[in-house]
Amino acid sequence: MCLFQFTARRLVSQAHCGLKASSAKRQKFCLEMARPSSNMADFREVFAKAKHIAIITGAGVSAESGVPTFRGAGGFWRKWQAQELATPGAFARNPSRVWEFYHYRREVMLSKHPNPAHIAIAECEKRLSKQGRSVVVITQNIDELHRKAGTKHLLEIHGSLFKTRCTSCGNVAANYKSPICPALAGKGAPDPETADAAIPVEDLPQCEEDGCNGLLRPHVVWFGEALDPDVLTAVEKELDICDLCLVVGTSSVVYPAAMFAPQVSARGVPVAEFNMEATPATNRFRFHFPGPCGTTLPPALARHETEIIS
Repeated sequence: MCLFQFTARRLVSQAHCGLKASSAKRQKFCLEMARPSSNMADFREVFAKAKHIAIITGAGVSAESGVPTFRGAGGFWRKWQAQELATPGAFARNPSRVWEFYHYRREVMLSKHPNPAHIAIAECEKRLSKQGRSVVVITQNIDELHRKAGTKHLLEIHGSLFKTRCTSCGNVAANYKSPICPALAGKGAPDPETADAAIPVEDLPQCEEDGCNGLLRPHVVWFGEALDPDVLTAVEKELDICDLCLVVGTSSVVYPAAMFAPQVSARGVPVAEFNMEATPATNRFRFHFPGPCGTTLPPALARHETEIIS
């Protein structure tokens, strides 16, 4: 048996150290299984019987809402890629530049809306909750589009663009101001020729807790940082009880999230992948539905004929 068991402590360690998957020998053994099915009728039968559904989402869901991913060719803000800016070191060296980058992303997100995939997930959760069934969304995205769509049971493992954390007192707070501070108004243009605003630290977002005034940072998990162990513990509990898992719009290469669905599959729970193309984990799953998530997911999560609506 190929087990991908983990504890929250192990996941934090792997997120921090950047460890990859298990040995090549183990991966080869795991991949020696039947190819996944794309039979929607079969999936719908499994869906109709599921009581606890876990839905893991990634950047592919948000991309269909026009959200920049900052990945692959052309994935630059000015002349930097996200991994050059989304680090503790980058923030320590140039907090103004990093805040310009996140200010730009926040402003972009204020103009974006949930797409049919987000809405299908939220509507499914609301409908099934009336039947004594549960849906949890475990997302790698920081854009809050699931929340905008109406999802209630949401675990954001990488944080949120619209939360801040004080570098002095540690206070975490929701923040939807536009701009987040006066000095960032009109700043953050992504054009490569745009010069840094070089905003003084004292004019960047500051903590509003009484007597603090510490420098705020985005409450997101940066490259090289550990994921929140409390969030990971919550994720582990949900994956332990789920009897159906969906993987939606994720490349299955970012760890530790790439371990979640294979771990569920390893204990015999059906996993269905909805993605534009196959991923390194596809052959470990029971189902694979290629194509835009906004097209494939709504019919998959629509009301089944056996559902009783009160």
